[in-house]
Amino acid sequence: MPRLDENARGVFPISATPFTDNGEIDWESTDRLTDFYLQCGVHGLTLLGMMGEAQKLTLDEASSFAVRAIRRVDGRVPVVVGVSAGGLAPMAELTRRVMGAGAAGVLVAPPAGLRTDDQIFDYFRGVVDVLGPDVPVIYQDYPPTTNVFLSSTLFLRMVRAFATMVMLKLEDCPGLDKLTRIRADSERDRLRRVSVVAGNGGLYFPQFLVRGVDGAMTGFAFPDMLVQVYERFVAGDRDGA
Repeated sequence: MPRLDENARGVFPISATPFTDNGEIDWESTDRLTDFYLQCGVHGLTLLGMMGEAQKLTLDEASSFAVRAIRRVDGRVPVVVGVSAGGLAPMAELTRRVMGAGAAGVLVAPPAGLRTDDQIFDYFRGVVDVLGPDVPVIYQDYPPTTNVFLSSTLFLRMVRAFATMVMLKLEDCPGLDKLTRIRADSERDRLRRVSVVAGNGGLYFPQFLVRGVDGAMTGFAFPDMLVQVYERFVAGDRDGA
């Protein structure tokens, strides 16, 4: 399966994880939900994000759910899997399983407690080292939950240092100024242009598109609407978007 790269574009909804009444994964609903996202015309799919309640799953449950959805997608769109964990070893094991099943890349959020730029940088240096040179990494920037704040300067420092960091999932709210600084500083310093996708339930999505975002990766009840907003915008119909 193709791996995610800096040219990734479009709408990647974050899938919910369906459960039965007794708390087990609902496999039939998993298939139906995956089909629903594809029918909405999405450009990619993200599993085990915060919308997917990954923290409620064991390692075996998480990998089984991801593998089931990846196989259901069957290569029609790239699939990203959230692998954030309390340690690098379980993160590496989940990554190994989902990438082996055909995932396009992994989504990683910094753990709570990181306060300085050097602490964040060193953590992600450990992440990219343990995951290896063939695993595309997406930085999940969601300070309302992680309480870890990413500056545009630090993100571009990581872009320089980590060739496998190919995307930023920007959920600093509103985050528009951060996006503008990332794009302007990257162009000024002639850095590789990585993909940036917006989150926060699609809030300010048209404004993000104007400032240079490449799509959206978010939990959203009507993903077909986000797809239409994106496709109208890139076709030049800003008012329609």
